[in-house]
Amino acid sequence: MQDEPLPPLGHADVRIIAATPGAARQVALLLRSAFVSTEQRSYPAGPDGTGTRLHLTVDTTRVPEPPGPLPERSSGGDHPHPGEV
Repeated sequence: MQDEPLPPLGHADVRIIAATPGAARQVALLLRSAFVSTEQRSYPAGPDGTGTRLHLTVDTTRVPEPPGPLPERSSGGDHPHPGEV
């Protein structure tokens, strides 16, 4: 990886890589429900232009007012990672 400058103290840079823009946006929305963040920036992720890479910076020192509830987890039983419940 290339050397990138560190984010300011109390902030974290987040990179989300997903097969679809919708999946990346869902993860970003969840992060935004827990942290104040910058506007997200998106880029193609795959070598053939498919997929989405989404970048945002979250402020870990502040939470949005009021913090939103966490979304309910799907009970579909389809777990892409071994051992996941």
